[in-house]
Amino acid sequence: MATNDQRHSLIQRRVMHRPGAVAEDSVLLWKRLAVELSSLVGEAAFQTLFARSVHLARVTYPWLTDGADPGFDRLRAALEQQDAGLAGAASIALFTTFTDTLILLIGESLTTTILYTSWGQDAADTAAKEPNHE
Repeated sequence: MATNDQRHSLIQRRVMHRPGAVAEDSVLLWKRLAVELSSLVGEAAFQTLFARSVHLARVTYPWLTDGADPGFDRLRAALEQQDAGLAGAASIALFTTFTDTLILLIGESLTTTILYTSWGQDAADTAAKEPNHE
């Protein structure tokens, strides 16, 4: 089971995998996560959790567009308007907020499984190789 540090590191690596394509990669990751999670909790619940996460992330990144964003078009546009470092930091904060909240709702094990399933085996392999920092 991944620790918070491992999960946050996974998010950072996935978002910043291609620093010049943060917006594109982030939207792809969100779409994959939406498909996987919506099959469990429904699209409306996913969108509500996403909107809540954006709302919380806006405290630090006020340029993020608040509210549900089913196609992630507003998120993509907001990220594309920032430099790669700032866009990456905002995207990482948004994913971290989302997954940390999801853990409170459905548990750490299921959240971790959903991340690995939606983001591919390479994510699971990489996280398994990380030392446990508990």
